[in-house]
Order: sequence, then C-alpha cells, then structure tokens
Amino acid sequence: MNRMCASKNLMLLTIAMTTLCLLQFGDTLPSIGHYGKRFDPMGGIDFIQICLNNCAQCKKMFGDYFQGQTCAESCIKFKGKAIPDCEDIGSIAPFLNALE
Repeated sequence: MNRMCASKNLMLLTIAMTTLCLLQFGDTLPSIGHYGKRFDPMGGIDFIQICLNNCAQCKKMFGDYFQGQTCAESCIKFKGKAIPDCEDIGSIAPFLNALE
C-alpha cells in the first residue's frame, strides 16, 4: 500500500513539474511562440520589418510584375505573420500580376 501511494505521488509530481515547465518555457517552441508576435524582444526580431523588407526586395526583382504596395499592406494587416519569400512562388503568388 505504501509503495503504491509513493508511486502515485511521484507520478503526480512528475505531471505537475512537466506542466510548469511547459507553461514557463512553452513560448520558446517555434510552433507556439513566434507566429503570433509582432516583435520578439528576446531575439530582437521585428517580423513586420522583415516582411516589408522582403516586399521591397521582391519589387526590385520582379518590377511591375509584383504588387509591392499590396504586399506591404498585407504585412501590416497580418502583423508580419505571412512573410513573402521572393524565391517561393506560393508565398508571393497573391502579389504577382501578368502584364500584357
């Protein structure tokens, strides 16, 4: 009986410590921590600025084929959550237009 009680207490303590660790350090996981933030004070990363810089770079690369203004507006609207990559057609497709 004593052994079972000690085992149960150890299990509860393990669950409690794991929960505390996840609550304390859970924001360091990429899938949880950085996507909802505009600025990461620990890493010094400003996602909106990165997004805007990438829009400017794509505009330089593609010229009139790329809608830089629309790209920049989406950076601000979505707080840098969808950063365009000029080499990834999927990420810049909404900002491309065909010239005739």
